[in-house]
Amino acid sequence: MTNSFHLWLIPALPFVGFLLNALFGRRLPKSAVTGIALLTTAISLVLVANIALQHASFSSPHVERVATWIAAGPLHVDFSFYLDQLTLVMLLVVTGVGFLIHIYSVGYMAHEEGYWRFFAYLNLFMFFMLVLVMAESYLLMFVGWEGVGLASYLLIGFYFQRDSAANAGRKAFVVNRIGDFGFLVAMFLMLKHFGTLDIQNVMQHISAHPELQSGLLTGIALLLVLGATGKSAQIPLYVWLPDAMEGPTPVSALIHAATMVTAGVYMIARSHVLFDRSPTALLMVAFIGAITAFFAATVALVQTDIKRVLAYSTISQLGYMFMGCGVAAYSAAIFHLVTHAFFKALLFLAAGVIIHALGDEQDLRAMGGLRHRMPVTFWTMTAGVFAISGIPPFAGFVSKGVDLYATFVSPHDGKILWALGLVTAFLTSFYMFRLWYLAFWGEPRKAPAETHEHHGRREGPWSMLAPVAVLAILSLVGGWIGWPPALGGTDHFERYLEPVFRTEAPTYEQVSIAMAMGQPAADVSLQPAAPPPDLRTERLLTAIEFLVALSGWFFADLLYRRRRDTIAREDAQTGGVYGLLKNKYSIDELYSAIIVQPLTAFARIVLWRGVEEHLVDGAGNVAAESAQGGGQLVRRIQSGNIRSYAGWLALGAAAFLIVVIYLERF
Repeated sequence: MTNSFHLWLIPALPFVGFLLNALFGRRLPKSAVTGIALLTTAISLVLVANIALQHASFSSPHVERVATWIAAGPLHVDFSFYLDQLTLVMLLVVTGVGFLIHIYSVGYMAHEEGYWRFFAYLNLFMFFMLVLVMAESYLLMFVGWEGVGLASYLLIGFYFQRDSAANAGRKAFVVNRIGDFGFLVAMFLMLKHFGTLDIQNVMQHISAHPELQSGLLTGIALLLVLGATGKSAQIPLYVWLPDAMEGPTPVSALIHAATMVTAGVYMIARSHVLFDRSPTALLMVAFIGAITAFFAATVALVQTDIKRVLAYSTISQLGYMFMGCGVAAYSAAIFHLVTHAFFKALLFLAAGVIIHALGDEQDLRAMGGLRHRMPVTFWTMTAGVFAISGIPPFAGFVSKGVDLYATFVSPHDGKILWALGLVTAFLTSFYMFRLWYLAFWGEPRKAPAETHEHHGRREGPWSMLAPVAVLAILSLVGGWIGWPPALGGTDHFERYLEPVFRTEAPTYEQVSIAMAMGQPAADVSLQPAAPPPDLRTERLLTAIEFLVALSGWFFADLLYRRRRDTIAREDAQTGGVYGLLKNKYSIDELYSAIIVQPLTAFARIVLWRGVEEHLVDGAGNVAAESAQGGGQLVRRIQSGNIRSYAGWLALGAAAFLIVVIYLERF
């Protein structure tokens, strides 16, 4: 590949769109704002597609250095972009799904105030996410990392007149700063011990020094995990993501599907050499993912807000991706990331069509009977429900199965993690079919909003329905590229990413065994070839996972289609397990009691009243009072009375003589 492709244009174009709409959008017609936002994003997509068509395979990664950024002593950081198979996959997902969400937003936000502002923020989000994905160095990745945090704050709080939206934006911003602190400290450690922040240089340094088995690598990896849990909404830093539903529905789709929340998974996969040498960190990632997947799925069981069901579903599905990374099945994790982008964007956008048609109604209890009045939305959302639930041949069935199989065969507690993932798969199928039945089946509980009837469309304009239809097709066929050999496929996806995740570094176990036997760590051979897959076991596990998905569907059908009083009986429940789930385990209240309120009290009592009022303001008051007192003294001296002046002169002369005599004695 040559430099003629100008990789810098891919993120630069959305940034140009942001600048134009941010600076001039208020005075431009709506059509011009739309054209700028869509055109800049579309050209980026075309550039990425062109690279994919002409250079889908790389003999070696491509690095494009744009300019020198930092040159201070031994520290040298460039504005450089890195392109390999993993980068290209992420670019296709971000630009492809992001462009569809841009198109959808034209119809969804058509009557909103601040239309130009929304698209400016949307373009800014795309710019930072593309920088994050393409960055060659951790420092430039961190710029994109922080940038998507800023853009998400702006988008989540788009309806800033509502306190709930403003609070949700602040919550997302603050919680992510906790994770970002871990990322920052990890970079400081890399710079100190490796002398560079270039990702590939760090990974090569680790590969070239197998003796690095101290707590250093584990410490760096765990700090990166802290950053990833914040950005990808995993325990304990997941609490911002459900509240992010306060933003417009296209924002929910953009954040949850293809961009911000997948950044943590991507960062771990990109740093796989580091994590491969730290089994403690890998185990932590796997257990965080498994516990988060199960935890979020249990909360989603009882949610009645359609967007919050999908929000907790996102947290749960991200747990599957973490679990894949934690068992070093990075290709499987990225594969589920890709298919999840398709069906989760579809689910959010289809939910947005429903909300739009029902006059901003989000409560599932106010829906029902929509399959006849909204047939396009019904069939497309059905594809999303089937995909996330693991019904073949939809994309989620393939990617979730690959991820769970990789977990099962992992030697490190793989069976336990697989069992937890299997229970989560049942819960996922149940709550998604619960949503499906409550929204589309039964008797209508609310008519479509009259504000949309005069358009002659109950489901919205083509700009909303066309992206949903495209995503429905991708939710069906998007997983076929990774169809496993056990089911007659060739798993092209894993083969495509194999050069990225193939490493010549020995594993932690190999080095430990060699050093225990007295062999120098530097002489340890490369990793042995992976054992051939057990096709019979994989088929058996796939069959079990399919039956589990069907079981979830069966119980949802039993409770929410055949028994019409289930939702009413749920509303009557306030305590017990249902109450615990309904209150989301009271985690937000617990955080408030343990962290937020003590910090608020500390800030009010110590920082405000102690430091600000007494120290800062007190010092200023003392200075002011001293100046005032001195002024009063001088004012008395300057009385205009000659006799007074003579007295002061005599007093000053006497004082001067006393000082002179005293000094002469010494």
